[in-house]
Amino acid sequence: MDYKKVGLEILDLVGGADNVAKLTHCATRLRFEFVDRKKVKENDIKNLSGVISVVDKGGQFQIVIGNDVQTAFKAITQKLGNNSVKSSGKDKKEGIVSYIISVISTTFTPMIPAITGAGMIKAVLAILTLVGAISESSHTYYILNTIADSAFYFMPILLAYGASIKFECSTALAITLGGVLLHPNLGALLSTGESVHFMGIGVRLTDYAGSVLPIIITVWVMSYVERFAEKVSPSVIKFFTKPLIVLIITAPIALIVIGPFGTFLNDMVALGAEKINGYASWLIPFLMGALQPFLVVTGTAWAMTPIATMQLTSMGAERINGPGMLASNIAQGGATLCVALKTKNKELKQLAGSSGLTAVLGITEPSLYGVTLKLKRPLIASMIGGGIAGIYAGLTDLVRYAFVSPGLAALPAFIGENPMNIIHAIVTCIIAFVSAFIVTWIIGFEDPVDESIEKIENKSFAKSDDKVYDIVNPIEGKIIPLSNVNDAVFSQELLGKGIAIEPSSGEVFAPTDGTITSIFDTKHAISLLSDNGMEILIHIGIDTVNMNGKGYEVFVKVGQKVKAGEKIAEFDIDEIKRNGYETTTPILICNHNEYNNIEVFDNKTAKVGEVIIRVEGDRE
Repeated sequence: MDYKKVGLEILDLVGGADNVAKLTHCATRLRFEFVDRKKVKENDIKNLSGVISVVDKGGQFQIVIGNDVQTAFKAITQKLGNNSVKSSGKDKKEGIVSYIISVISTTFTPMIPAITGAGMIKAVLAILTLVGAISESSHTYYILNTIADSAFYFMPILLAYGASIKFECSTALAITLGGVLLHPNLGALLSTGESVHFMGIGVRLTDYAGSVLPIIITVWVMSYVERFAEKVSPSVIKFFTKPLIVLIITAPIALIVIGPFGTFLNDMVALGAEKINGYASWLIPFLMGALQPFLVVTGTAWAMTPIATMQLTSMGAERINGPGMLASNIAQGGATLCVALKTKNKELKQLAGSSGLTAVLGITEPSLYGVTLKLKRPLIASMIGGGIAGIYAGLTDLVRYAFVSPGLAALPAFIGENPMNIIHAIVTCIIAFVSAFIVTWIIGFEDPVDESIEKIENKSFAKSDDKVYDIVNPIEGKIIPLSNVNDAVFSQELLGKGIAIEPSSGEVFAPTDGTITSIFDTKHAISLLSDNGMEILIHIGIDTVNMNGKGYEVFVKVGQKVKAGEKIAEFDIDEIKRNGYETTTPILICNHNEYNNIEVFDNKTAKVGEVIIRVEGDRE
């Protein structure tokens, strides 16, 4: 899949670069805000190859891509250039909850790589210390720990960047204000224990390292101050006066009012979480484990992130987000892998297998949007499994020591001061996976019919009972028996009887007069109904559905009449082989059981137009 092309197609469908007010991305999805939401072709985006799903929640239009989201993001931002952030006009009024979620998601998204990397360094240090490979008193440990701590210590600066994007103000000035809160001179004043005043006004200093709310509120206030400075500054000297006004007004407000107020809110939120945990330690992990898929779908999963990061920076561990998410992610993987094992649909089996593995490693969007949400009952099973495992995580006081997406790949993030914590994390994973798998197996799901097996429904053409019909070769190449095809579905004639061709040319022609009845979205398979009633399938290559149309071009459309020998498609033989797939092309009569006899000529090299299959028209 060419995700650069996907990104450019998305940009076109959202109304072009001029319609993009903001664009960020997380691990699996693009997050848009638009100048005019009406210009966005949502249904076309949903049907775009390479797009898993679309979520319009939390003040953002989110397009779920999967693990290759960065490629699409870079392709779009290259087109946006310096116009990646512009005013949205504020035409659409957001609800307060939606707006808060939007602020959190936009602010936190850019900093996720930094705190994830720092968190993984913490996890690696925990492992090295546990096995005795490194001493906590060594300089190596000290330096690595400093690197890991830096992302959390300077979190106000990281958050200032994201907040400046959300509030549409100067990034450099926002980051400067983050630096003001963290400046060592303030720490020196704080350490003296003496009262501090600014122009006669008392300043309640505090340690802002790792804080969350003060800088977000500060940048919000700064956005209004900056607009004021823009209006009152003469154009001749605006370059000097605008930043002067912004800093000299906003910085004191931040230190005197916003900082203490934000710190108070920080403390109240943390205290509330601790109170809940004290009365019912199982409640928050249970709710997060069971409801995480719902939070992801509605775009509200970010709501708990500030609390989790506050706990991590203040206490070195958090129990608000990580334990429940671990239970939910593993349960999502268990339910999805059960689908992969149980389904008879070849494409679903492949999708569920790969996305289920990704889910247990910590990234659930491909599994959620591609499998469980569509099938519904596996989603219920994953929520049940996540809830059960979440209860265990809460009762055992499981905590996460580093900010990473919880899954098997991030289990080291659960190694810390309590040696039993990692054991409880592993048991949580086992409970989540097994329970979700079993529940999915028991309640089952509606297995979708494999499109490659589903027969053509159009039976409107009458068949002659006394004629013999010929099918001519549509692709030049060597003819081989179906039994030699490296795919059991074809070799065992599960789809129908016929022959296969090892092509020497990439051109496809109609094998008989008829009507095109189906063209797969990936262009690798074309069905037609002959004028005498034969249902014919041309399947170009084995497993080439995975190429998602790359290397294929179709010249006909569904419902179009064609004549034998008319060119209907082309494919790139070299491209198919470069991607590791076979070019073997089965030509099948899907309704073969309606005829007395089907004779195939499979011991020769056939040119286009030569008879390769003969069907006797008397039906049994």
